Amino acid sequence: MAWLVCEDRVLATVEVATGWWERARGLLGRDGSDDVVLLLRPACSVHTLGMRFPIDVAHLDRNLVVLRVVTMGCHRIGLPVWRARAVLEAKAGSFARWGLKPGDRLEVRQTMGDKRG
Repeated sequence: MAWLVCEDRVLATVEVATGWWERARGLLGRDGSDDVVLLLRPACSVHTLGMRFPIDVAHLDRNLVVLRVVTMGCHRIGLPVWRARAVLEAKAGSFARWGLKPGDRLEVRQTMGDKRG
């Protein structure tokens, strides 16, 4: 597990999905009761087909700068965003709570107990 950070402010713990299956699944199968935040890398679009709850979606460039923020309802297909190299998914309302907006630069910091590089 790692921390999602914006301007030295920890927003949430984040799971990073880099494998094809992890990215394709995203937050599917979760019930929305936990505050799981998922970074899909690489990715330029997402879908919410089969989702049980709406999600906030941030499209990020290669430096994790937020390009676009949108809330997607269940059973939707998002359009690809040009220049996006990663997508951040969280339960709807999370980004408003964090004040996340286009132009913000995010960082993933490993937690002390996480030995992965």
